[in-house]
Amino acid sequence: MCGISGIIDFQNGVSGLDESIKKMNDSMRSRGPDAEGTYQTETAALAHRRLIVIDPENGAQPMTRLYKNNKYTLIYNGELYNTSEIASELSSHGYRLSGHSDTEVLLLSYIHWGEACLDKLNGIFAFGIYIEPENKLFLARDRLGVKPLFYSYKNHKFIFASQIGAILASGLIPPVIDRYGIAEVFLLGPGRTPGCGVFKEINEMLPGACATYSAQGLHMKKYWNLSACDHTDSPARTIEHVRGLVEDSIRRQLVSDVPVCTFLSGGLDSSVITAIASKEIKNLHSFSVSYTDNDKYFKANYFQPGNDDKYIGITSRHACTTHHVVTLGIMELADALMGAVDARDLPGMADVDSSLLLFCEEIKRHATVALSGECADEIFGGYPWYNDPAIFERDEFPWSHSTSERFSMLKKGILGNIDPLEYVQERYLDTIRSTSKNPGEPHMNGRMRELFTLNINWFMATLLDRKDRMSMAGGLEVRVPYCDYRLVEYAYNIPWRLKKLGGREKGILRTAARDILPPEIVERKKSPYPKTHNPLYLQIVRKRLHDVLSDKRSPLLYLIDKKNVEEILENKDAFSKPMYGQLMTTPQVYAYLLQVDYWLKKFNVEIMD
Repeated sequence: MCGISGIIDFQNGVSGLDESIKKMNDSMRSRGPDAEGTYQTETAALAHRRLIVIDPENGAQPMTRLYKNNKYTLIYNGELYNTSEIASELSSHGYRLSGHSDTEVLLLSYIHWGEACLDKLNGIFAFGIYIEPENKLFLARDRLGVKPLFYSYKNHKFIFASQIGAILASGLIPPVIDRYGIAEVFLLGPGRTPGCGVFKEINEMLPGACATYSAQGLHMKKYWNLSACDHTDSPARTIEHVRGLVEDSIRRQLVSDVPVCTFLSGGLDSSVITAIASKEIKNLHSFSVSYTDNDKYFKANYFQPGNDDKYIGITSRHACTTHHVVTLGIMELADALMGAVDARDLPGMADVDSSLLLFCEEIKRHATVALSGECADEIFGGYPWYNDPAIFERDEFPWSHSTSERFSMLKKGILGNIDPLEYVQERYLDTIRSTSKNPGEPHMNGRMRELFTLNINWFMATLLDRKDRMSMAGGLEVRVPYCDYRLVEYAYNIPWRLKKLGGREKGILRTAARDILPPEIVERKKSPYPKTHNPLYLQIVRKRLHDVLSDKRSPLLYLIDKKNVEEILENKDAFSKPMYGQLMTTPQVYAYLLQVDYWLKKFNVEIMD
């Protein structure tokens, strides 16, 4: 994986922007610690940082190829999983490849097919191609948005990068937020409205979108959307096809010239990946995360019904992996909260982020590529809100029922004329209205499509942000086989009665995995990413938040109602129902506020009235 950035200015040129592009590139050093490169014309400056995974010699970037009367220069962050098939097709058209790099294949694909190359790509990517002498920039992002891409336009300069922080590092876009940015952080965070970069004048390219920027302006379009169609496969054929797609996706994503490992929680999703990967990789290494004294303090609850340790052991023995348990200290976890903000460029999922950051840093000592189980719950209906009738029909984001509590933390009048309940509800309804359905299909199937779309566009997007930023901060490439667009498209149209085969969450995946995994794993009830249950963590973040509230220089005080937050600080059950998802209860709310305060300081954020 890598980091990309660029500045285009057709009116004034880019000759005086060397320092800006250098700062952008330097800010993403962790995304690409192995190599860097730049390319510059009169009107464009492109920069790239590389984490070498495939073909070290022939994958260097920026990569330029001459074809007929044009020069094409590519900067690319991502990985293609059907490189060999596309390379073979290109060879049949007369193209000669110098190596086996997917970078070269991607560039030649665009040269040959133009924008239509996107329909051929199976992978995770964000890339830019500058075409001369047309002086045109082409940008694209993968279908599910696994790889990030942000952009901004100001003073005739079009600026883009893999991360928000890189755009700010250019010095060309000021770190300003207005009332809408505040609403994103406090009413929706750690989620974000699709396309929103929180900072004023910064946007994110939508998943499945591409754009052309030229002297005529920016032209954006969606090249991929989920579409409803009739599911005509029999139950037996559906099971067979799900299994085939899952196995093919995992095997494709094992391709690498550097060591590959797996995340293993002992749950269904990661266990399927580990079991299949172990058949392809001799002496596969697997990794799980735990916390000091978690065995002492863990208590089963609705969201986390059981401890992982027993099930990790079962899968590891079954797959014959060399397993590593990474145990994180509680103080270490709290101290890494700010490093997680550095990685995400925004307040995030508190210690759910910081633990992953530390986890990835440790894994990097052993491997450069890891496979992880994100997206299975979204597409196969694994989350509680898919299966709880009380949540299922509730006309709001199913993972967050705390808008009033969130709003109570804000200073009166800070949102101007924004109605908090309406702000959140409109974003929910926008997604509902965009959901593709079949005319006249049963209410249950239609509602499941709505939940599917909500989860893909919002909840999964937050998790993919988390996974990309935390792993890249540690120089680790994490791949997500369940995000294969073929699997997502197929799962979208599987009727709920088949998804919930046997009356279980992810029933269709469980059934497809019966010959792959031991029965204890197949039947295990879903349990989310592990978090600390040690009361010391609550004590630490509570004390630190108290110190922030006592510091008159704290920028957080400009945004919050100090009295109301102090009351929340005195009530450890203030967020007994999670603020976001399944994991962000009271300790994580305290930690989130600490992250907001640090974020405001780090970027010297200006708050616009």
